[in-house]
Amino acid sequence: QVQLVESGGGLVQAGGSLRLSCAASRSIFSINYMGWYRQAPGKQRELVASITNGGSINYADSVKGRFTISRDSAKNTVYLQMNSLKPEDSAVYYCAADLAPMMYWGKGTLVTVSS
Repeated sequence: QVQLVESGGGLVQAGGSLRLSCAASRSIFSINYMGWYRQAPGKQRELVASITNGGSINYADSVKGRFTISRDSAKNTVYLQMNSLKPEDSAVYYCAADLAPMMYWGKGTLVTVSS
């Protein structure tokens, strides 16, 4: 199992930047896949970005070119750098870790982008 703690959310104006962090309680290289998801009010949770333990990265089309996922293995932390933020990026952002057959989730961090 793994515990995940997100941080870095907040209120930012459109066009601004935030960096989210997800600290894992175990080596991130022991985790098949880690991802950032988001859920806006009234909407389904959606994948934003993911990274495998082999380093393969995937982004949702809506954030390509604006968001960057990265990791620091020494800190067991995965980051999501979010630039050029838009009001439609407002959501609770969740970190997830795939330890098949279980998927573990953090409690989320709120990102609000004002227009």
